[in-house]
Amino acid sequence: MKHCIAFVFCIMLMQPSFAQSNKSLKLNDTVSLNKNRLRGVLITEGVLYVTSMTALYSMWYSDYPQTHFHWINDNGEWMQLDKVGHGLSCYNLSKFGYETMRWAGVNENKALWYGGITGFTYQTVIEILDGFSVGWGASPGDLIANTTGSLLFVGQQLAWHEQRFALKYSFYPTSFADYRPDLLGENFLEETQKDYNGMTLWLSANIASFLPHDKQFPAWLNIAAGYGATGMTGAENNVAEYNGKPVPHFNRIRQFYLSPDIDFSKIKTKSKTLKVAFYVLNVLKFPAPAIELNSKGKVFFHPVFY
Repeated sequence: MKHCIAFVFCIMLMQPSFAQSNKSLKLNDTVSLNKNRLRGVLITEGVLYVTSMTALYSMWYSDYPQTHFHWINDNGEWMQLDKVGHGLSCYNLSKFGYETMRWAGVNENKALWYGGITGFTYQTVIEILDGFSVGWGASPGDLIANTTGSLLFVGQQLAWHEQRFALKYSFYPTSFADYRPDLLGENFLEETQKDYNGMTLWLSANIASFLPHDKQFPAWLNIAAGYGATGMTGAENNVAEYNGKPVPHFNRIRQFYLSPDIDFSKIKTKSKTLKVAFYVLNVLKFPAPAIELNSKGKVFFHPVFY
């Protein structure tokens, strides 16, 4: 999940400058290109790109030697949560690229394709790094997931000129990292990126956008479908021991969720601080009651789930 966390890191750094616009741009706005804003966006995105790539290399690749470029088939790993994560990251990166261009006064069509290409390109560079690392490998499945995430953004923008479906992320700490800190994280920050047992990835749909405009339905209320998994102490199979210590047996279980959510982009505010907070929060699933159905056929109700 290094891709998702790197994206959130970039958003949190860049949003204070991006949110300075007094009003959000609409599709039919008559705007002119603001060269100073565009220059600032491109420079800032360049700096954040180099910073995030450096951090990723240090955290994920520095411990592994380089080799010739190679492909791997990792479609069976982590019960496909990593694939959904690729799509989530590309979707949100594409959305972010589009909105920064619109803020700078770039026209709708150019901003749209800039966003889609930005999300896909960022993830593809990471895939290339994987391909040259002994510890990883370039994955066709990842590339398909990356493409799907970018197309989800571009397709909605072309069809509706808005995002009615959003991909979101949530995490809660688990005890599995205690058994495999090398693989699942040695501290909380690493666990948010590596421990798939604690991650849930969501498709959040805005209900009001599908209703007639005269309906008095809360514009901010979404319904979200989530996917997670638990019981994983290895990528494809669990391990019996780690560093000479036994690891308990866990069943690998898929989890499916249904929960209300909040679309913070639909909450109007004049506060620049709140605009920043709302943009970042909209990448994350809001804690709320949830119904869970798992692959063992069991149903659970969570009063608050995140």
